[in-house]
Amino acid sequence: MTERGQRRKLVGTVVSNRMDKTVLILVERLTRHSTYKKYVRRRAKFMAHDPQNNCQIGDKVRIIESRPISKNKRWQVLDVLERSKLEA
Repeated sequence: MTERGQRRKLVGTVVSNRMDKTVLILVERLTRHSTYKKYVRRRAKFMAHDPQNNCQIGDKVRIIESRPISKNKRWQVLDVLERSKLEA
């Protein structure tokens, strides 16, 4: 069996889990502005596949790139790094 190559892995925070088997992940990164040399915070939201529906809002998770699962889902939840302290 051959490896599928390097798949990107990102760490982010769950901002929505209202969908079935899908969570919305907010990923933040710092980039340096080319002209002003100041660090700027960039954000991106990714839909990720969560087959067991075990992610809660506020959880810190690691996601991995995958084949297209639906129109907007191209990521899967790999593991939950840190549980939310918002438990209600």
